[in-house]
Amino acid sequence: MVKYHGRRGLVYMSTTGTGAATSIAQLTEWSLDMATDKVDVTAFGDANKNYVVGLKDLSGSFAGFWDSASDSIYNASESADGVKMYLYPSSDAIGKYFYGPAWIDMSVSVSVSDAVKISGSFSANGSWGHV
Repeated sequence: MVKYHGRRGLVYMSTTGTGAATSIAQLTEWSLDMATDKVDVTAFGDANKNYVVGLKDLSGSFAGFWDSASDSIYNASESADGVKMYLYPSSDAIGKYFYGPAWIDMSVSVSVSDAVKISGSFSANGSWGHV
């Protein structure tokens, strides 16, 4: 098993649902949550709780530093048809990534004692996959 350092992670994102995805500069982290709905179907006499699995509830977040030369994340958050996203755990393993259509939300944080930061979250806008 090969292990990778997170410093070489990448996020590619389009600004529309049909646009080309490009690398989003100045990001420092991303996370992906692929939780699955579980419905309790425990019945009288069962030895323990039982569940059936429903749909994935795919979502995640990203964060980094605001880039005054790019409005990509802002434009993505304004898209009426969502965006295309590609999340790479490491550019050292470029053939491995998560991808799919998403809705984007973003925030900007400004403080007198810190760099200007940008953060955001995303939710699935269709089926996601993994290569």
